[in-house]
Amino acid sequence: MAGSAFEYLNETKKQIDSHIRNFLPTVHKNPEIKFFYQLMRDYPMRSGKRLRPAFCFLACEMFGGKIQDAIHTATALELLQSWLLIHDDIEDESILRRGEPCLHHQHGIPMAVNVGDALHCKMWEMLNQNVSLLGYELSFKILSEFIQLSNRVVEGQHIELSWMQEKRWDVSDEDYWMMCVQKTAWYTCITPCRLGALISGSVQPDQLEQFIHIGTDLGVAFQIQDDVLNLIGEEGVYGKEIAGDISEGKRTLMLIHLFRSCTESESAILTSIMDKQRQEKTEVEVFDVLNLMKKYNSIQYAEQKSKQFAKQASDKFDQVSGILPGEEAKQIFKSLIDFVIERQY
Repeated sequence: MAGSAFEYLNETKKQIDSHIRNFLPTVHKNPEIKFFYQLMRDYPMRSGKRLRPAFCFLACEMFGGKIQDAIHTATALELLQSWLLIHDDIEDESILRRGEPCLHHQHGIPMAVNVGDALHCKMWEMLNQNVSLLGYELSFKILSEFIQLSNRVVEGQHIELSWMQEKRWDVSDEDYWMMCVQKTAWYTCITPCRLGALISGSVQPDQLEQFIHIGTDLGVAFQIQDDVLNLIGEEGVYGKEIAGDISEGKRTLMLIHLFRSCTESESAILTSIMDKQRQEKTEVEVFDVLNLMKKYNSIQYAEQKSKQFAKQASDKFDQVSGILPGEEAKQIFKSLIDFVIERQY
């Protein structure tokens, strides 16, 4: 096991990427299908943190399990991430993903939707390989976790899309937490940890329940930091368009704080800008919004909240991790909590 969070993520990336390369098809006598296979490998092979597989591996190790038993499940989590991102980029009209043009910008929306659907199918195919590795009973428990997480993610995405469609600007901090839990926490933190613990074979039901609370706080911290990086990160490091959330009309914690903090006249100007479609907003207007956020310390407010949620996750983890056997895995898990709020990508 690598000795630091960064090393562990790198090692996880090597294992997951190798498993994906060996799993996804590459050759077909039909040239159109062969090209389709190339498109399927695009997002999974782009640079990424592999945070979700890492949480799965670490939870398995913390409970005394072997990461070899979690390889199919952890890889399926990365395939899940890929098809969700392809669809999310279309829905958000995003431009960049992991430092490269989004798939729908390269090949059109219909092609991208189909590739996302294909990776969704491959996710279930990968999970089906657990039957020979782990047996039917545990494999069906894993499938149930994926079903629950899939339902949560699309519900959370619907909440966010509805706010944008209905041009709602009265969203509260509590509304934002709830959306983050559904859209981000379940598939980024809660389910990967629960899956790893299940695969270890030694987890108790109450311990599985505790990972919901830990993962909830950690997932909210992750999403807030992601939103912060969208505003202040370096595009070459962050891998997405800087201030893209403003262009897309995302209800981020910074924007919610800004609406609550600014004057009535500023709020009217802010609403008139944010109500515009992405293609209608000018670069000057986007940076006017960003400057207002800086004026009212909205970014600092979000950073403080991210640290607060991460601290809650860390404290809850300390309360439950003492009896777990995997000491090194526990230490790396703790360092990953810090990584979530300190990362630059």
